[in-house]
Amino acid sequence: MKDSGFRIRVQRELREQFLAACKAQDKPAAQVLREFMRDFVEAHPTQSLLDEQKDRK
Repeated sequence: MKDSGFRIRVQRELREQFLAACKAQDKPAAQVLREFMRDFVEAHPTQSLLDEQKDRK
């Protein structure tokens, strides 16, 4: 699977606070965002994801 880029706009202060929090946890910001995205998708599955999981069983 190919990787894909993602650009978002956020307030400068929020970005700085986020980067500082990531640094305090010794985690790259991109890793934290990917973890959040995976957790969010798992907690809020779409019908296509549910169908895919059903097909695996």
